Amino acid sequence: MLNRTALEALTRRPLPFLASAWPWRGAAYLAASAVPGVAAGLTVAAAAGGTLVNPALGVVAGLAALALAAVLVAPFERLRLRLVDAAPVPRPPDRRRREAGLAVMTLLALWWIDLVMLSFTIGGPLVLALSPVLQPALAPIVGVLSTVAGVLLLPVAAYTITAWAGARGAMARAILAPAQSELSEVLRSRARLVDAFELERRRIERDLHDGAQQRLVALSMSLGIAGLDLPPDSEAARLVRQAHGEAKQALAELRELIRGVHSQVLTDRGLAAAVQDVAGRSAVPVDVAVDLPGRLPAPVEVTAYYVVSEALANLAKHSGATRGSVTGRVERGTLVVEVRDDGAGGADPGRGTGLTGLADRLAVVEGKLSLSSPPGGPTRLRAEIPC
Repeated sequence: MLNRTALEALTRRPLPFLASAWPWRGAAYLAASAVPGVAAGLTVAAAAGGTLVNPALGVVAGLAALALAAVLVAPFERLRLRLVDAAPVPRPPDRRRREAGLAVMTLLALWWIDLVMLSFTIGGPLVLALSPVLQPALAPIVGVLSTVAGVLLLPVAAYTITAWAGARGAMARAILAPAQSELSEVLRSRARLVDAFELERRRIERDLHDGAQQRLVALSMSLGIAGLDLPPDSEAARLVRQAHGEAKQALAELRELIRGVHSQVLTDRGLAAAVQDVAGRSAVPVDVAVDLPGRLPAPVEVTAYYVVSEALANLAKHSGATRGSVTGRVERGTLVVEVRDDGAGGADPGRGTGLTGLADRLAVVEGKLSLSSPPGGPTRLRAEIPC
């Protein structure tokens, strides 16, 4: 198993853990606190030197030295975190302030706690192991027992050092990039993926519209013209008419596919017109009442259109309804879209009707999906999208 943090490494079996580099990395992480320790010493020296001249000057010099030391130590703290946490650390918008806060905490307290912990954890077993050399006057049996105890405590020291270094690293990560910022980065990444997917859909729609559709139109016209030059009752005329009908059917299906890939009506005329268009092509009669103040942001319109299209497809396939309705309005900066039907109800997101996909698509734009579909109906789907 690949361990990415010192705390994860502690869960390994003892021998693989002790044979790994994690105890050494933890010790190096704690020993690196000597660097902010030197910076803290220089800060104190600057404050003391200024105090000898003037107390106020000492305060100013100390604060200035602390600020300078924090600026220098901040990137060092992020850099040495890699010793105990190999996972990438996100960079939130306020990362400079967070790095400075961690640096000040390290300069004021954490550096000496790290060094004291490292010294006692390693020093104790080493002193016991070397006691016969350090104190020749010890009785031989006492020296042997001390050496054995020191050697046996070294694995305990490895666990202690790794645990403290891992906890220190987890605290540093929590300050540099809290879980909320990581979640925000995930949401931004998902939004970028959705945008890229939407651009690809538009490219496919454009290629189909300008390429395959035009060729089918030309083929249909050629077959129609060819049919005019043949005797009406001939076998060749019958085959040409059949091919002409197939070409027209293929053209109609291609146009329907293009509308499903991306609605040109949505791009040209906005959400209200696009909803009217998709409702007009529904197999079930659908009443539309979409009242909007004007064009909405493109991600909002695309998401709302996707919700309405999928909801009307579900209505036609699964609900058994005889009539449906779509309403849309903007309430306090939020687009509210509702799709209702008079069907049998009982819609269940777990049955693969696309409701889970709708909720995921809405989550990208921080929207919400609610569903009311008791057995026997009616069904009401409500989507709320911040504008």
